Amino acid sequence: MTSTKSTRASREASYREKALKMYPWVCGRCAREFDGKRIGELTVHHRDHNHDNNPEDGSNWELLCLYCHDNEHSRYTDQQYFTESSTATPQTGKATHKAFADLASLLKNKDADS
Repeated sequence: MTSTKSTRASREASYREKALKMYPWVCGRCAREFDGKRIGELTVHHRDHNHDNNPEDGSNWELLCLYCHDNEHSRYTDQQYFTESSTATPQTGKATHKAFADLASLLKNKDADS
């Protein structure tokens, strides 16, 4: 298990270093700027959520602060959880009543009565 953790840690360090050299030290969501002392609060987010997809051009990365990164992953998790086929998604019947179906004839009758 330790070798898996160390492999992942070295992979993360590698793409983090590259991303920090490629991109300005600004959160891609909230636009907060970071300096050398607080750079640890800036994370590398994988746009496709696949941590193994690390192209050399950095096209799958964006720098996000810790808060925006957590928010992004929460939104992604919620999206996965609340899909149409999910039992967690409320299943409601489709409306079949057409409230204004006969409105034209009702208005025509009202004009005729006036």
